[in-house]
Amino acid sequence: MIDLEAAFPYIDTHTAGHPTRAILGGIPPLQGRSVREKREDFERRFDHLRAALLHEPRGHAAMVGLIPVASEVADFGAIFVSSYVYLGMCGHGTIGFAKTLAFTGAISPETGTSFTLETPAGVVDVQLEWDADGKLDAVSLKNVPAHMGIEALEVDVPGLGTIRTDILYSGMWYAMVDADALGLALTPENASAGLALGWKIKEAIAKATDGRPEMQGLPAPSVLFHSDQGRGAARQFLVLASNKFDRSPCGTGTCARMAQLLIRGELSEAETYRAENIFGVPFTATLAEKSEVNGTTGYAIIVRGAAHVVSQGTLYLEKGDPLSGGFLSR
Repeated sequence: MIDLEAAFPYIDTHTAGHPTRAILGGIPPLQGRSVREKREDFERRFDHLRAALLHEPRGHAAMVGLIPVASEVADFGAIFVSSYVYLGMCGHGTIGFAKTLAFTGAISPETGTSFTLETPAGVVDVQLEWDADGKLDAVSLKNVPAHMGIEALEVDVPGLGTIRTDILYSGMWYAMVDADALGLALTPENASAGLALGWKIKEAIAKATDGRPEMQGLPAPSVLFHSDQGRGAARQFLVLASNKFDRSPCGTGTCARMAQLLIRGELSEAETYRAENIFGVPFTATLAEKSEVNGTTGYAIIVRGAAHVVSQGTLYLEKGDPLSGGFLSR
């Protein structure tokens, strides 16, 4: 007989390699009208569940959790929770959520080819591609507008010297860094080297942007390494923390990178951008529309990818477990 504190049914998916854990029950009711307010309530009252459900021994440093919540302005609502921070928007997680909804029957070819999703960063439009057998083949989402935050920022990085980076917002903040200029090969065998280098750069950027009005109260931008593979194509490797990288090309990061290319004039508005991860699995991106965002141009990017179901089960918190709250070793 097991004496349980709580139980949480879940479905795990991966999108181009990166996990999304949809927690389908066990979370106490959240206060607030908007998804952002509900996320703030979860962070304020239930942050201990973030560690318990995503960290070891039930998860790992790269795990991303998704908590479905009701929305007053969209078909669905979702809170994105990573092992370290709360996310405004998550592209791979949105694609994974669509796969979860299809797996549970909450969406199907009969219910339609699209839905809207309220995230803390805003409402995104999700398009569904069903095959002839009724299987969800691919998902496209129109992200919140991406825009330039800090252009051509020069940062002194110990051991590297001065690097130049553009910092863009696309639901989260990203610092663009040319991997080829640093001699960094974006391969699975080089992931540890990329993590070490990216974390060093991220710490330097955090120091350089401290006090900048654009970054007030926000986590330091994640470092998006890109290795160009011809016009409109690149390999990407996103460093989130010293021991955490995005296994996918990063959905919102791909939106930010495409916006940067458009701003620089290195890609036309009619072209498609193809971003692959270190395993060669791609996302594709196209421009949907432009708008004004805080006095600058915003680019609403459509990013397309696919997710796959990994597992379904129940996470248990057992009374008396000394590590029930979860742990991470950095």
